[in-house]
Amino acid sequence: MSRRRFKLAKLAEKDLDDIWLSIAQHNLDRADKVLDEIQARFLLLSRFREMGIAREELAPALRSFPVDKFLIFYRLTKQGIEIVRVLPGQKDIERIFQEGE
Repeated sequence: MSRRRFKLAKLAEKDLDDIWLSIAQHNLDRADKVLDEIQARFLLLSRFREMGIAREELAPALRSFPVDKFLIFYRLTKQGIEIVRVLPGQKDIERIFQEGE
């Protein structure tokens, strides 16, 4: 069985930095733990690629999966998955994808 992988888009990398910085202002240990949980979910999703919910209303071939208070948005690739964004669940997700933030 071939090993699946995940790749982070530039915006997803920025999202992770923003998440860590926001949480770390109040609690460094919690910030590290949340990022560890998110990254563990990346590995799970790369193994079980169709685990997330299809989000075609936001973008073609987009899927999402929750972790903590965040949503991971990703696409299937031949090699595994591409993490497109990691956003707080309370954000206006539709607007973000429409405006290409």
